[in-house]
Amino acid sequence: YLLSIDSIDNIFRAFLLIIVGFVVAMLSENISKTQSKLTEAMEELKRSNEELQQFAYAASHDLQEPLRTIISFSQLLEEQYKDKIDKNGQEFIQFMTEGASRMRILINDLLKYSRITTYTQPLEKTDLNDILKTVLSNLQQSIKESNATITYKELPSIFINKSHMLQLFQNLISNALKFKREHPLKIYIDAIKKENEWLFSVKDNGIGIEEKYFDRIFNIFQRLHTREEYPGAGIGLAICKKIIQRYNGKIWVESKIGEGSTFYFTIPINK
Repeated sequence: YLLSIDSIDNIFRAFLLIIVGFVVAMLSENISKTQSKLTEAMEELKRSNEELQQFAYAASHDLQEPLRTIISFSQLLEEQYKDKIDKNGQEFIQFMTEGASRMRILINDLLKYSRITTYTQPLEKTDLNDILKTVLSNLQQSIKESNATITYKELPSIFINKSHMLQLFQNLISNALKFKREHPLKIYIDAIKKENEWLFSVKDNGIGIEEKYFDRIFNIFQRLHTREEYPGAGIGLAICKKIIQRYNGKIWVESKIGEGSTFYFTIPINK
Protein backbone atom coordinates (compact mmCIF):
# COMPACT_ATOMS: atom_id res chain seq x y z
CA TYR A 1 0.00 0.00 0.00
CA LEU A 2 1.12 3.55 -0.68
CA LEU A 3 1.22 5.78 2.36
CA SER A 4 -0.38 9.16 2.14
CA ILE A 5 1.60 12.30 2.84
CA ASP A 6 -0.38 12.78 6.08
CA SER A 7 0.52 9.28 7.24
CA ILE A 8 4.21 9.84 6.52
CA ASP A 9 4.04 13.17 8.37
CA ASN A 10 2.41 11.50 11.40
CA ILE A 11 5.04 8.74 11.42
CA PHE A 12 7.79 11.35 11.19
CA ARG A 13 6.28 13.33 14.06
CA ALA A 14 5.95 10.19 16.17
CA PHE A 15 9.57 9.35 15.44
CA LEU A 16 10.63 12.86 16.46
CA LEU A 17 8.63 12.60 19.68
CA ILE A 18 10.37 9.32 20.51
CA ILE A 19 13.79 10.93 19.92
CA VAL A 20 12.85 14.02 21.94
CA GLY A 21 11.57 11.82 24.77
CA PHE A 22 14.78 9.83 24.74
CA VAL A 23 16.90 13.00 24.82
CA VAL A 24 14.81 14.48 27.65
CA ALA A 25 15.15 11.25 29.63
CA MET A 26 18.92 11.29 29.12
CA LEU A 27 19.16 14.95 30.11
CA SER A 28 16.98 14.40 33.17
CA GLU A 29 19.21 11.54 34.27
CA ASN A 30 22.35 13.63 33.76
CA ILE A 31 20.81 16.58 35.61
CA SER A 32 19.81 14.30 38.48
CA LYS A 33 23.34 12.89 38.68
CA THR A 34 24.85 16.38 38.54
CA GLN A 35 22.52 17.64 41.27
CA SER A 36 23.40 14.63 43.40
CA LYS A 37 27.13 15.28 42.94
CA LEU A 38 26.62 18.99 43.68
CA THR A 39 24.70 18.16 46.86
CA GLU A 40 27.48 15.79 47.95
CA ALA A 41 30.10 18.45 47.20
CA MET A 42 28.16 21.07 49.20
CA GLU A 43 27.80 18.69 52.14
CA GLU A 44 31.51 17.90 52.00
CA LEU A 45 32.35 21.61 51.88
CA LYS A 46 30.05 22.23 54.85
CA ARG A 47 31.73 19.41 56.82
CA SER A 48 35.18 20.76 55.91
CA ASN A 49 34.25 24.27 57.04
CA GLU A 50 32.84 22.94 60.32
CA GLU A 51 35.97 20.85 60.91
CA LEU A 52 38.18 23.84 60.10
CA GLN A 53 36.27 26.06 62.53
CA GLN A 54 36.46 23.39 65.24
CA PHE A 55 40.18 23.02 64.60
CA ALA A 56 40.71 26.79 64.81
CA TYR A 57 38.82 26.88 68.10
CA ALA A 58 40.69 23.89 69.57
CA ALA A 59 44.09 25.11 68.39
CA SER A 60 43.50 28.63 69.68
CA HIS A 61 42.25 27.31 73.01
CA ASP A 62 45.18 24.90 73.43
CA LEU A 63 47.74 27.60 72.62
CA GLN A 64 46.56 29.77 75.50
CA GLU A 65 48.35 27.86 78.28
CA PRO A 66 51.89 27.69 76.78
CA LEU A 67 51.56 31.33 75.73
CA ARG A 68 50.68 32.35 79.28
CA THR A 69 53.80 30.50 80.44
CA ILE A 70 56.01 32.37 77.94
CA ILE A 71 54.57 35.74 78.97
CA SER A 72 54.86 35.00 82.70
CA PHE A 73 58.48 33.81 82.55
CA SER A 74 59.59 36.61 80.20
CA GLN A 75 58.10 39.16 82.62
CA LEU A 76 59.73 37.35 85.55
CA LEU A 77 63.06 37.36 83.73
CA GLU A 78 62.75 41.08 83.06
CA GLU A 79 61.86 41.90 86.69
CA GLN A 80 64.36 39.72 88.55
CA TYR A 81 67.39 39.80 86.22
CA LYS A 82 67.09 43.28 84.76
CA ASP A 83 70.29 44.52 86.46
CA LYS A 84 72.26 41.44 85.35
CA ILE A 85 71.41 41.67 81.65
CA ASP A 86 72.97 44.19 79.27
CA LYS A 87 70.96 46.65 77.17
CA ASN A 88 70.71 44.28 74.18
CA GLY A 89 69.46 41.47 76.40
CA GLN A 90 66.81 43.71 77.93
CA GLU A 91 65.70 44.72 74.44
CA PHE A 92 65.42 41.07 73.40
CA ILE A 93 63.27 40.29 76.44
CA GLN A 94 61.03 43.26 75.61
CA PHE A 95 60.63 41.99 72.03
CA MET A 96 59.71 38.56 73.35
CA THR A 97 57.15 39.94 75.80
CA GLU A 98 55.54 42.24 73.22
CA GLY A 99 55.46 39.46 70.61
CA ALA A 100 53.81 37.05 73.05
CA SER A 101 51.26 39.70 74.05
CA ARG A 102 50.37 40.30 70.39
CA MET A 103 50.02 36.55 69.93
CA ARG A 104 47.63 36.39 72.90
CA ILE A 105 45.45 39.12 71.36
CA LEU A 106 45.50 37.27 68.03
CA ILE A 107 44.52 33.96 69.65
CA ASN A 108 41.67 35.62 71.57
CA ASP A 109 40.42 37.17 68.32
CA LEU A 110 40.60 33.78 66.58
CA LEU A 111 38.57 32.26 69.39
CA LYS A 112 35.93 34.97 68.98
CA TYR A 113 35.89 34.37 65.23
CA SER A 114 35.46 30.60 65.54
CA ARG A 115 32.83 30.88 68.29
CA ILE A 116 30.46 32.72 65.95
CA THR A 117 29.59 29.40 64.33
CA THR A 118 30.76 26.82 66.87
CA TYR A 119 29.08 28.39 69.91
CA THR A 120 25.36 28.96 69.58
CA GLN A 121 22.74 30.47 71.84
CA PRO A 122 18.99 30.59 71.30
CA LEU A 123 17.69 33.75 69.68
CA GLU A 124 15.78 36.00 72.04
CA LYS A 125 14.12 39.37 71.76
CA THR A 126 16.85 41.87 72.51
CA ASP A 127 16.64 45.62 73.07
CA LEU A 128 19.57 46.99 71.07
CA ASN A 129 19.50 50.20 73.13
CA ASP A 130 20.59 48.11 76.13
CA ILE A 131 23.27 46.43 74.01
CA LEU A 132 24.61 49.80 72.88
CA LYS A 133 24.67 51.16 76.44
CA THR A 134 26.76 48.16 77.50
CA VAL A 135 29.15 48.73 74.58
CA LEU A 136 29.56 52.41 75.42
CA SER A 137 30.23 51.47 79.02
CA ASN A 138 32.88 48.95 77.93
CA LEU A 139 34.54 51.56 75.71
CA GLN A 140 34.20 54.42 78.20
CA GLN A 141 37.96 54.95 78.60
CA SER A 142 38.65 54.89 74.85
CA ILE A 143 35.77 57.30 74.22
CA LYS A 144 37.19 59.69 76.82
CA GLU A 145 40.72 59.48 75.40
CA SER A 146 39.43 60.10 71.86
CA ASN A 147 37.28 63.02 73.01
CA ALA A 148 34.48 61.43 71.00
CA THR A 149 30.83 62.39 70.91
CA ILE A 150 28.56 59.42 70.27
CA THR A 151 24.86 59.87 69.52
CA TYR A 152 22.28 57.37 68.35
CA LYS A 153 18.70 57.07 67.28
CA GLU A 154 16.26 54.91 69.24
CA LEU A 155 17.17 51.36 68.25
CA PRO A 156 14.71 48.48 67.80
CA SER A 157 14.22 45.25 69.73
CA ILE A 158 14.90 42.23 67.52
CA PHE A 159 15.26 38.46 67.88
CA ILE A 160 18.99 37.84 67.89
CA ASN A 161 21.95 36.49 69.85
CA LYS A 162 22.90 39.15 72.41
CA SER A 163 26.63 38.37 72.39
CA HIS A 164 26.75 38.69 68.60
CA MET A 165 25.25 42.18 68.66
CA LEU A 166 27.54 43.18 71.51
CA GLN A 167 30.57 42.10 69.45
CA LEU A 168 29.25 43.72 66.30
CA PHE A 169 28.62 47.18 67.75
CA GLN A 170 31.77 47.09 69.88
CA ASN A 171 33.97 46.26 66.87
CA LEU A 172 32.42 48.94 64.66
CA ILE A 173 32.57 51.66 67.31
CA SER A 174 36.12 50.63 68.34
CA ASN A 175 37.17 51.02 64.70
CA ALA A 176 35.70 54.52 64.58
CA LEU A 177 37.53 55.43 67.80
CA LYS A 178 40.80 54.04 66.47
CA PHE A 179 40.84 55.58 63.00
CA LYS A 180 40.12 59.17 63.96
CA ARG A 181 41.55 62.48 62.78
CA GLU A 182 42.92 65.33 64.88
CA HIS A 183 39.63 67.22 65.17
CA PRO A 184 36.86 66.12 67.59
CA LEU A 185 35.44 62.73 66.68
CA LYS A 186 31.71 62.31 66.10
CA ILE A 187 29.98 58.93 65.80
CA TYR A 188 26.31 58.45 64.96
CA ILE A 189 24.40 55.14 65.09
CA ASP A 190 21.11 54.83 63.23
CA ALA A 191 18.49 52.18 62.40
CA ILE A 192 15.84 52.30 59.67
CA LYS A 193 13.07 49.73 59.23
CA LYS A 194 12.67 48.53 55.66
CA GLU A 195 10.03 46.19 54.24
CA ASN A 196 11.81 42.93 55.14
CA GLU A 197 14.86 44.04 57.10
CA TRP A 198 16.44 46.52 59.48
CA LEU A 199 19.15 48.76 58.03
CA PHE A 200 21.74 49.86 60.61
CA SER A 201 24.55 52.36 60.16
CA VAL A 202 27.57 53.49 62.18
CA LYS A 203 28.87 56.79 60.84
CA ASP A 204 32.07 58.64 61.81
CA ASN A 205 34.10 61.63 60.65
CA GLY A 206 37.44 59.83 60.85
CA ILE A 207 40.30 59.33 58.38
CA GLY A 208 38.19 57.48 55.80
CA ILE A 209 39.00 54.53 53.52
CA GLU A 210 39.99 54.38 49.86
CA GLU A 211 37.32 52.81 47.66
CA LYS A 212 39.67 50.08 46.40
CA TYR A 213 39.83 48.68 49.95
CA PHE A 214 36.05 48.56 50.58
CA ASP A 215 35.86 44.77 50.16
CA ARG A 216 39.32 43.87 51.41
CA ILE A 217 38.82 45.29 54.90
CA PHE A 218 36.23 42.59 55.68
CA ASN A 219 38.72 39.77 55.04
CA ILE A 220 40.43 38.16 58.02
CA PHE A 221 43.90 39.49 58.95
CA GLN A 222 43.70 42.36 56.46
CA ARG A 223 45.35 45.58 57.59
CA LEU A 224 45.61 48.89 55.73
CA HIS A 225 48.09 50.43 58.18
CA THR A 226 51.19 49.33 60.07
CA ARG A 227 50.91 48.05 63.63
CA GLU A 228 52.90 51.09 64.78
CA GLU A 229 50.31 53.45 63.28
CA TYR A 230 47.24 51.59 64.51
CA PRO A 231 47.32 48.51 66.77
CA GLY A 232 45.19 45.44 66.12
CA ALA A 233 45.19 42.06 64.39
CA GLY A 234 42.96 42.96 61.44
CA ILE A 235 40.16 40.60 62.41
CA GLY A 236 37.47 42.88 63.87
CA LEU A 237 35.59 43.59 60.61
CA ALA A 238 35.91 39.93 59.55
CA ILE A 239 34.09 39.04 62.77
CA CYS A 240 31.39 41.61 61.95
CA LYS A 241 30.95 40.13 58.47
CA LYS A 242 30.70 36.59 59.83
CA ILE A 243 28.08 37.63 62.38
CA ILE A 244 25.94 39.38 59.75
CA GLN A 245 26.23 36.45 57.33
CA ARG A 246 24.97 34.16 60.09
CA TYR A 247 21.67 36.08 60.00
CA ASN A 248 21.57 36.23 56.17
CA GLY A 249 22.26 39.95 56.23
CA LYS A 250 24.75 42.15 54.37
CA ILE A 251 27.50 44.50 55.54
CA TRP A 252 29.35 47.14 53.54
CA VAL A 253 31.07 50.50 53.86
CA GLU A 254 30.82 53.87 52.16
CA SER A 255 33.70 56.24 52.77
CA LYS A 256 35.79 59.18 51.56
CA ILE A 257 39.38 59.86 52.54
CA GLY A 258 39.56 62.74 55.01
CA GLU A 259 35.78 62.85 55.52
CA GLY A 260 34.92 59.65 57.38
CA SER A 261 33.18 56.32 56.92
CA THR A 262 29.71 54.83 57.28
CA PHE A 263 29.38 51.12 57.92
CA TYR A 264 26.00 49.68 56.97
CA PHE A 265 24.59 46.29 57.86
CA THR A 266 21.19 44.66 57.44
CA ILE A 267 19.39 42.08 59.54
CA PRO A 268 16.25 40.43 58.10
CA ILE A 269 13.08 40.92 60.13
CA ASN A 270 12.24 37.64 61.86
CA LYS A 271 8.54 37.08 61.30
